[in-house]
Amino acid sequence: MAEHEQAPPGVDIRTPNMARMYDYALGGKDNFASDREAVQSLFRLAPENAYVPRANRQFLGKAARFVAEQGITQFVDLGAGLPSQGSTHEIARQVQPDARVVYVDSDPVVLAHARALLAGHDSGIAVVGEDIRNADRILGNPDMRRLIDFSQPVAVLFVAILHGIPDADGPAGIVADWVRRVAAGSYVILSHLTREGHPAEIVQKKEAIFAKSSTPMAYRSRAEILRFFDGLDLVEPGLTTVTRWREDPPDAQLDAAGAWTLAGVGRKN
Repeated sequence: MAEHEQAPPGVDIRTPNMARMYDYALGGKDNFASDREAVQSLFRLAPENAYVPRANRQFLGKAARFVAEQGITQFVDLGAGLPSQGSTHEIARQVQPDARVVYVDSDPVVLAHARALLAGHDSGIAVVGEDIRNADRILGNPDMRRLIDFSQPVAVLFVAILHGIPDADGPAGIVADWVRRVAAGSYVILSHLTREGHPAEIVQKKEAIFAKSSTPMAYRSRAEILRFFDGLDLVEPGLTTVTRWREDPPDAQLDAAGAWTLAGVGRKN
């Protein structure tokens, strides 16, 4: 996205944005100079950061496929980010051709692109413009009610989103609220940046870079991330680094990147 192009209303192109930074790190074009500069600063702190989004995206694919193989045909992708190759509906439909997916995000750039690419082209896909903290508004959305039957099992995705929710907003409570609302047999797919096993100085510098963006990040401990699965049964192999979830260790470069993110899938019984 060139600097001279007009951004959606309310978008400050001078302030880095998590979704656009993620897009740039994945090789996308829907980003601005401020996003690219912030990502390059992260890369300078730890070169393996160049592969963190790719590692996380691979987990999304593995986890979405896994729950689809368990018979799940309904997916709610919270904080979905900019559409890219290997999106939730593409993975799920490889196993469940009639899978229905609702993407939820509050970022105006994400919504503009997601609606242009996804909404209106497929009756089994919808894009809902809401903050993930507003569960009542999300659940009350007409497209959500049309596509998702919450009396039946559903997969709820919190992939690389909760580290953008500050402690003051109760991220564990957000997950617990969704767990309470979904039917038995539902799954939660979750990944989260971690400070576990990393030098405190590097973590602090990373958080300082994100603090200048529209979405400050919190690198949390393993114990804090594990709390998000309260009330759920973690499927094997439990909470692990994102690259080692149901997979042999990948190449060393990707594995080093994966160590920055913990991930797991929980089932509600």
